[in-house]
Amino acid sequence: MKRYYYEKLSADEIRKVAVRPSINFARVYPVVQDIISDLRANGDTALAAYGVKFGEIKNGESLMVTEAEFDEAEKAISDDLKSAIKTAYNNIYSFHSRQKPAGYSLETMPGVNCSRVWRSIEEVGLYIPGGTAPLPSTVLMLGIPAVIAGCERIVMASPAKNGIIDPVILFTAKLCGIKEFYKTGGAHTIAALAFGTEQIKKVSKIFGPGNQYVTAAKMLVSTDPAGCAIDMPAGPSELLVIADENADPQYVAADLLSQAEHGSDSQVVLVTASEQTADRVLSELKEQIKKLPRREIAEKAIESSLVLITPDYETAVSFANLYAPEHLIINTEDPAALLNDIKNAGSVFLGQFTPESAGDYASGTNHSLPTYGYARVSGGVSVESFMKSMTVQQITENGLMKLGPAVMTLAEAEGLAAHREAVAVRLRKGAVI
Repeated sequence: MKRYYYEKLSADEIRKVAVRPSINFARVYPVVQDIISDLRANGDTALAAYGVKFGEIKNGESLMVTEAEFDEAEKAISDDLKSAIKTAYNNIYSFHSRQKPAGYSLETMPGVNCSRVWRSIEEVGLYIPGGTAPLPSTVLMLGIPAVIAGCERIVMASPAKNGIIDPVILFTAKLCGIKEFYKTGGAHTIAALAFGTEQIKKVSKIFGPGNQYVTAAKMLVSTDPAGCAIDMPAGPSELLVIADENADPQYVAADLLSQAEHGSDSQVVLVTASEQTADRVLSELKEQIKKLPRREIAEKAIESSLVLITPDYETAVSFANLYAPEHLIINTEDPAALLNDIKNAGSVFLGQFTPESAGDYASGTNHSLPTYGYARVSGGVSVESFMKSMTVQQITENGLMKLGPAVMTLAEAEGLAAHREAVAVRLRKGAVI
């Protein structure tokens, strides 16, 4: 990990330290655009061809998961794993059930009533990545808020291997109430969800992380008028830890490695006012990394990550706000004292007994979070992500008499005669003007 001293850096250098390595989509976009065009032109034929090409299904095999496959999945996993998934489900459901927004009504002036109401997005697509291991936690993090929001149609898709979805994914999906599940992944799946095929009907918004091709596909379909909305672009995993001299270096090192093992492009940052703490953490990190099955991946991530020595913890918080991490651990003597000054973070973990991995899996908060500095302007996935608000107004005749003159004056000021007339015609009927 590269070590920097805050007091030796200029303001410009500090900003550069907070910048992530750029993600180059120039190579990926043309390939993904061709896939999207193919799907739009050829629908299910193209979808099946990609499925065969990438080993998801055999030629002529259905993409839809059957009821029997859901039932068989439950028999294939251990009771311990089922229990862990149910614990996570209960905590995530409990926390997210409090998020469903309530509307409100207000009489802004006599006879002028305004309301804000919430409605679920009718059709959503949930993308569950494949890779070297199944990700039931992502099924929970996307499936539960979609169900709580009341989305009428929830479509889930994930890469299969020779026609088989990992049983733990299917068990978790069934637990969430998912009935429409497709054995398909990659950019072609994003295109199918966004534009629709004969088999997979179009959705209005797509959620879920993926590789560069999936991310590029999500970004492209979200800018196409015929496409659909997306949750957010997904970048490499991030963790920033603020640790003081009271922090256990074993805990801090373990937390840093828990994110570093995600991928060689993961970003982990240690910020401390104690150089001794930094030394102890790095020493512990070197020992722990030797034992990791994904050691090579973690080592590459650590090489491009950093330690920042600050003069005090007020400065540490200031840098954390500039960096705007996906995950922020505050492992200090009084972590709550720093929380009020934290403005930009996807999810915050307070104290020595709150590892980031608890939030990844089962504490109850959502792990679908903004990366790449997007925490400056947006939060993570929530029940509200699967909903949208509408405003409603109703004006009485007396209310329009009071409000109308102001509306007409403003319309005249903006040179919009028809706007003025829409009020004036009503007031003339009432012989007000």
